[in-house]
Formats: sequence, C-alpha cells, structure tokens
Amino acid sequence: MATTEKASTRDRLLDAATELFYRDGVSIGVEALCRTAGVSKRSMYQLFASKDEVLAASLDRRLPAYAARLLPGPEDATTPRERILYTFEQLERISTEPGYEGCPFLAAQVELKDPDHQASVVARAAKEKLQEALRTEAEAGGAREPAVLARQLMLVFDGASARSGVHVEDLDGLTTATVAILLDAAGVR
Repeated sequence: MATTEKASTRDRLLDAATELFYRDGVSIGVEALCRTAGVSKRSMYQLFASKDEVLAASLDRRLPAYAARLLPGPEDATTPRERILYTFEQLERISTEPGYEGCPFLAAQVELKDPDHQASVVARAAKEKLQEALRTEAEAGGAREPAVLARQLMLVFDGASARSGVHVEDLDGLTTATVAILLDAAGVR
C-alpha cells in the first residue's frame, strides 16, 4: 500500500509540475506546486530533493509523449522528406490547441538561463534528440549536409515554437512552407 501511495503522490506532483511550469513558468513556488498536487511539502521533499529536481523529472517524464506527437510513425509518412514535413505539420497543429505556450523544453531553457541546471540538461537532451531525428531523416533523404540542415530545421522549429507560444505568430502553413524551401535547397527527397 505504501508503494502505491508514494507512486500516486509522485505522479500527482509530476502532473502538477508539468501543468504549472508550462503554464506559469519555472518560478512557480513549492507552495503552489504542492497545493495543486494535493500533497504536503514534506511529502514532496521525501520524493524529491528540490523543486528543481521536480522540474527536471517532469520534463523527462513529458518527453516520450511530446516526441510521439511530433515524430511520425511508419504509417504517417513514407519518405524522409514527408517525415520531416510531418514534424512541422504536427507543430502547426499543436500550436492551435488551447493552452499552447510553445515548446516546453525550449521554454524551460529560456527561463532558467543556466545550461548546467538539471532541468536545462534534460531540456537540452530533448532538443538534441529531435535534432538527431531530423538529421537522420535528412541524411536518408540525400541532404548534402544533413547536420547543417538539422540545425537549420531546429532554428525553424524553435523560432516557430517561441513565436506561436507567445501568441504573436499563427503558424498556419508558414513553418511547413519554410521547411520545404530548406529541404529543396538541401536536395532532400
């Protein structure tokens, strides 16, 4: 029973952290986090050494679902070009959902400003995984310089995420059109 209770408390904390840190920013206090999760500060500190550790764990826990929404499965797209475009089509779709505040990993990095912060390390690893997935597809599609193209695609992804996340840009086909130009220039099929 105690193991189930601890898992439940941990899950509630991570669920609350995911919601609050994304919606309100990483400066949210421990009081608000624990109140939203319905757990005591004592319980939080029994599971996590600090709020920073909760933030890092919530980002790490969020990654698989976020990646699954962005990256194509085998049935979603067949060519490397289609697979890359799929990611940006998904970004455009996600950006129209209520409560969208941009890429959660980029947001954490920007707010924390400390590349050595444990949550920044998790966020950077998430961004590196996406960049590597794009590089792999670019290489498979015959890009002349797949690593450079992947970096360019990440600039588009992060720029689009940031601008749509602060609600100054409606992506509505803009990112996919931009990415198509980059893919054409790189020779990606």
